[in-house]
Amino acid sequence: MKLKKWIFVLCSFLASFFLVACQSSSSSSQSTVEAIKQKGKLVVATSPDYAPFEFQALVDGKNQVVGADIDMAQAIADELGVKLEVSSMSFDNVLTSLQTGKADLAIAGISATEEREEVFDFSIPYYENKISFLIRKTDHEKYKDLDSLASANIAAQKGTVPESMVKEQLPKAQLTSLTNMGEAVNELQSGKVDAVHMDEPVALSYATKNADLAVATVSLTMKEGEENAVAIKKGNSDLKEVVDKVIQKLKDDGTYQTYLEKAAKLTEVEQKKITEAGTKVLASQLSLDYQARRSG
Repeated sequence: MKLKKWIFVLCSFLASFFLVACQSSSSSSQSTVEAIKQKGKLVVATSPDYAPFEFQALVDGKNQVVGADIDMAQAIADELGVKLEVSSMSFDNVLTSLQTGKADLAIAGISATEEREEVFDFSIPYYENKISFLIRKTDHEKYKDLDSLASANIAAQKGTVPESMVKEQLPKAQLTSLTNMGEAVNELQSGKVDAVHMDEPVALSYATKNADLAVATVSLTMKEGEENAVAIKKGNSDLKEVVDKVIQKLKDDGTYQTYLEKAAKLTEVEQKKITEAGTKVLASQLSLDYQARRSG
């Protein structure tokens, strides 16, 4: 009888062990999409200082992160059937947030460079970049070719493709790398830098809202394959599949272009509010300068 009892105990132990092992294996093999659906939200890291892609605006009296990329993020969240949570930070922390697991996706006008592809997976491209120089309107005739910018003081956002392009193609220029794009534009307007290198839609957005600024006719050469794409943690192939599906649809039916147009109109509306208010502090916030955010 004792032998049978010990056999029963041993079998019970083994059964419990294998049950726990199977549950552990099932948990560890849970897909990224399943994990996102289980927590009920998609966390997207972004840097909201790059209109019309992502920026801050007053919507229904509340300061919110909006823009074409945010609308795209919402479309991805809708496809997954979860809520969208936007996590705002400086651009040089966006990919770090993704890598450490604090965010599920990074969407911030990010170019899928070869260096980044070694660390992250990327979606199919959703926007083909064109990079331009934002300058003071009074210097429009001064900066008409690359020679005129060869020794200029040029600002760019830290950790971006525009920054690396200046390093590579204008090695004698004085490069000022700044964390916040609004800060770079302030430096330009105050005369501390001669130009700011950034995505053309962003440059056009600033030029539209600031009568003293303009987009230069000269530009640097972009490498092939550096279009904007969504950054995804390595190996999350199931999430990439969903993101690619959404992006392809948004491109095919012209919806992403509609997002860009809507964002451009929103910045114009916000600029009108600024003019009517006549408040410099509010203007700095809504024209994407974000002085208050930097001090906070």
